[in-house]
Order: sequence, then C-alpha cells, then structure tokens
Amino acid sequence: MKKLLLVFAMMPFLFTSCVGKKKLADLESQLTQLQASSSSALSKAKADLSDCQSLTASLQGELKKRDTDLEAKNGQLKALQEQLDYFKKTNTNLLDRLSDLSVINKSGAESIRKSLDALNEQGKYIKDLNSSIQRKDSMNLSLVMNLKRSLADVNDEDVTVEVKKGVVYISISDNLMFASGSAVVNAKAVAVLAKVAKVLNDHKELDVLVEGHTDTVPISTDCIQDNWDLSAKRATSVVRVLQTKFDVDPERLTAGGRGEYEPASANKTSKGRKQNRRTEIIVTPKLDQFFSLMAPQGN
Repeated sequence: MKKLLLVFAMMPFLFTSCVGKKKLADLESQLTQLQASSSSALSKAKADLSDCQSLTASLQGELKKRDTDLEAKNGQLKALQEQLDYFKKTNTNLLDRLSDLSVINKSGAESIRKSLDALNEQGKYIKDLNSSIQRKDSMNLSLVMNLKRSLADVNDEDVTVEVKKGVVYISISDNLMFASGSAVVNAKAVAVLAKVAKVLNDHKELDVLVEGHTDTVPISTDCIQDNWDLSAKRATSVVRVLQTKFDVDPERLTAGGRGEYEPASANKTSKGRKQNRRTEIIVTPKLDQFFSLMAPQGN
C-alpha cells in the first residue's frame, strides 16, 4: 500500500520530467532552424554586399569617365569661345576696313562689271565665230562632195579634191593638163575643166584662184623664159578656158604662177617632180561673203 502511494506521489514529477525533455527537443530544433536561417541570411547579405561593392566600383568608374569627358568638353567650349571672340574681333576690323574702302569698292565693282561685260562680249564673239566656221566647213564639205561626184570617172592620180587651210583645193596633174613644156590646155583636160566649171557655176558666191606649179628642172624656150613664166602662162590658159568655154564669171577668176617655190613633194625623185608639176584650182569665199560668214547671225 505504501509503495502504491509512493508511485502516485511521484507521477507528477515523472510527468513533468517527460514534458521538459520534449520542450527541450523542440527548442533545440528551433535553434537549429534559426542557426540555418541565420547562416543563409548571412550568406545572402554577404553576396548582396559584394554586388553592391561591384556596382559602387562600376559607378565610380563611370563617374570618373564622365568627369573626364566633362573636363574635355569644357576645354573645347573654352577653345570655341576663344575662336568666337577672335572672329568677332576680326569681323569688327573687316567692317571698319570695308567702311573705309567703300568708295574704292564702288570703283572696283564698276571695273569688274565692265570686265565681265567685255568677257561676255568676247565669249559671244567666239561662239559666233565657231558657228561661222562650222557653216563654212559645211559649205566646203558640200562643195567637195559635189566635185568628187562630178569627177568620179577621172583617175585619182590625175585629180585630187581636198580641204586645206580652210578652203577647197582641186589639184590637176601636169600629165593630164599640158604637154611637156607647153601652156596649151589639151582636149582631155578641157573635159575635166567642164565638170569643174559646172560645180563652180552652181556656187557663184565663191571666188576661184588658179595657180600653176612646176618642178625645179630649168626651162628656157623662144616662148617661155623660165618656170615662173611657164607656171603663170598655164594658170592663165586654165582661167581663159573656164571663162570662154564654160562661162565662169571672169570677175571671180584670178590666175597666178608659183613656179617651183611651193612644191607638193621633194624634187629629188622623178615621182616627186611629177607631183610638183600641177595646176591647183582653189575655191574661196568672196571677201564680202567671208565677212558675212564671220558676222553674228540674226543681226
């Protein structure tokens, strides 16, 4: 009985002891959780602190760079301000000088205007001259084509037609025109001159110069004194044929002897001397026609 009472008497203490151990275990568990949570929070705080330090360093670097850029901009601004001040001063000086030179400038402007007017007139003259030259070249080209068409059946070695020195040259060989040492136009040459005369009569606005040419071989007969005489007589014979047989206006005709002094080739070979013995019919604008070509159009 006493034992049973003792057991009942100790039960509260035993129960209390069991409850205390449980609480202690719970507290220990909570402590462990708190320690783990604190450790995690501390690690996160350290990581955040590291990120913050890195960001701070980056911002400080950027700020330093901005400060450097700002300093450079300030330097540029200062330099620009100095240039602006210089330009203002220069402009003021220029305005003062322009004011002092106003009278001279008016005179200079008038001189420049006159010079420009003169240049414009010269440019207009050159333009008109080029236009006139083009018209003359077109006229020469038309004349050459007509002559070549008329002389198409004549041997090219005996007759050539070309433009030289701005005018049309018809060169007829000595073999076709004359017997050796003679100034009488032969029948074959008369037929050629008939074709030339037809074209010349279609262009009455043009003058005709006939020139006789010889080689350097001397000549002296009862009728012909020398090469001067021979070349002049041959030119005169051609002019006479054009006038009397083919009605070319004699006022358009001129005869001239050049002797041996305007050779077409060297006289050292027989071929060269043959080329030099020739008669040239040179077709040129009349003087008034020439000046008409030179005059500006529309005036």
